[in-house]
Amino acid sequence: QRQLVESGGGLVQAGGSLRLSCAIGSISRINSMGWYRQAPGKQRELVAALTSGGSTNYADSVKGRFTISTDNAKNTVYLQMNSLKPEDTAVYYCSVDRSTFVGTTRYWGQGTQVTVSS
Repeated sequence: QRQLVESGGGLVQAGGSLRLSCAIGSISRINSMGWYRQAPGKQRELVAALTSGGSTNYADSVKGRFTISTDNAKNTVYLQMNSLKPEDTAVYYCSVDRSTFVGTTRYWGQGTQVTVSS
């Protein structure tokens, strides 16, 4: 499986901001890109998604605070996170869904830790 490379995680105080980046390389036929997160003891959940058509979808808990975007020239997808809360603490993963002849293949990043202190 092709690996996506994430960066930008870290420790931040509540109310602060972070921007996560995910280098997606030369993946083609992309249907959608997304960011997920997984907190200790919890299931992985979708945070934000961006389709190839430009539609976005956000978890209710991050609406108005997080923004997903891409830089096609750099083959990078971003997650801008503002007004961070302690409950945003989790490992964040980027994902890319690619069309294939037999369906869709999802690629994952290795995860980057985001810790928000109160």
